[in-house]
Amino acid sequence: MGITISGDIYDLEELYDALHTIVGDEGERIGYDGVRIRVLGICYDLRHAMMGNRQALNVPNGLDRDRMRHLGFVGSDHNVYYQFEVLWPELLFVSLSLTEFLIMHERGKTVHSWDSEAAAVRKFQSGVAKCLHETLTEKKFSTIKKYFESSRYINHAYYTTQYIDKLNVEFIKMDKEKRLNNISIMAKRVAERDQRYVQAQAEVREAAAYHGVSQNEIRLKKEYPDDIDW
Repeated sequence: MGITISGDIYDLEELYDALHTIVGDEGERIGYDGVRIRVLGICYDLRHAMMGNRQALNVPNGLDRDRMRHLGFVGSDHNVYYQFEVLWPELLFVSLSLTEFLIMHERGKTVHSWDSEAAAVRKFQSGVAKCLHETLTEKKFSTIKKYFESSRYINHAYYTTQYIDKLNVEFIKMDKEKRLNNISIMAKRVAERDQRYVQAQAEVREAAAYHGVSQNEIRLKKEYPDDIDW
């Protein structure tokens, strides 16, 4: 169905702070508020995971009895990792859009090339790429890799993010095998903005004009199911 994001409290806190910094404040980057909200959706789950409102598991930390004896230290041989799931279309969109946010962030006069928050976001993107590589065939992964670099040249300003909701709902309705076969297709649809995207964009613009609201206030008619079988 999607990917599981997990880590200890410090891992999640580092990513949470980095994402918030990279996307900037509301209205700071003209045309990017809709995309920013999608990234902050990941932050929302990160925060709730750290609060214990998602899942948790015990992970061996390498501190076995021999090491405890050698160190003269008694402690737990496991660490608590907090985790939550994200749908593939959502995560692919966020990961690709983060490249553009990184470029804008690094244009800041006070940001240096070893900026820790930029590094944390790149590590997150790298983890997504690693999971894709481990999940897909080599041929399909090679097809997706071209989008990693091309995302440097994609302008996400005023992106119709409701289209990602459509892809998410479509992905949820697939069975397990079909989802696996469609990850690379979803990456293509997120990155290339084909006729399906153009149609969704036109529908959102029309609805926003009809109701006299901003496009970011338009919601998808098809709602997400209450329970998702991950």
